[in-house]
Amino acid sequence: MANERPPTLDAAAAERWAQRPLRTGEELASPWLHEEVARRMEERLQWIKLQPRNWAHWAPLRGGLTAHGLLGRRYPKAQALVVEPAAAHLRQVRDHLKTPWWQPSGWGAPSTRIAGALEPASVQMLWANMALHMAADPQALLANWQQAIAVDGFLMFSCLGPDTLRELRTVYAALGWPAPTHEFTDMHDWGDMLVQAGFAEPVMDMERIRLSFATPERLLQELRGLGRNLSRHRFAGLRGRRWHGALQQALAQQLVSAEEDGRLTVTFEVIYGHAFKPAPRLPVHTETAVSLEQMRDALRQRNKNHADR
Repeated sequence: MANERPPTLDAAAAERWAQRPLRTGEELASPWLHEEVARRMEERLQWIKLQPRNWAHWAPLRGGLTAHGLLGRRYPKAQALVVEPAAAHLRQVRDHLKTPWWQPSGWGAPSTRIAGALEPASVQMLWANMALHMAADPQALLANWQQAIAVDGFLMFSCLGPDTLRELRTVYAALGWPAPTHEFTDMHDWGDMLVQAGFAEPVMDMERIRLSFATPERLLQELRGLGRNLSRHRFAGLRGRRWHGALQQALAQQLVSAEEDGRLTVTFEVIYGHAFKPAPRLPVHTETAVSLEQMRDALRQRNKNHADR
């Protein structure tokens, strides 16, 4: 899929989702699964020797507010930059940062700054959790990140892979409905796109996380928090109560797992990746040195050849 957007993703729907503010209740919180993936990704930082002097947290409202504190404790001397490209999210994160950093609900990072965009070569690490699979143009986003990272800095990211919600896809197919999500990108394709964006030494790995739920209502509530159906082949209009009832009945019948004591189980394929930004390659210029006498000899020989003809 080089130089192509995800084939089934509706870019306009992805842009609308990216700009949609989080619901505000008693406490602003990121999706549970995103926080869990961020925790697992943070553990992988122990294998990277570079200790960044500054790092950027990309879109933490959806990617994981709690993870910011984990990263702050791992890099206590580093300057942290929170980047929220969506204006609505930028306002929300500013309100969230009003909480004193020493309180449990704070971020634990008094040096945190916030911004709506990244400057070129401004950070040594860019952390992006569970963002790429919902991006309207993921290759453009990777290129943006590559420009923002300083030479020898690195990108740390996670996203969903193709096996995500395979059980739900089976239910929809059996009912003759369009797919419940757009198609997610394979980790090998992400590796290729990293190289195309100018990164070096990409390392990719994957794991499957199975979540179980007591009821169809609880399952659907969790999925609504994780995202929306961005498939260009999704239903064109809103569904009614009858459709919603049929969906709940199908989930209750087909997602029951004997291993989970009758709870409804779905799979999430989580892809983790990191890559470094290499120094730019200098252009190679080929030169051929010819003396003035050699040029004269060549001209004489050329004139002689023309005369012999």
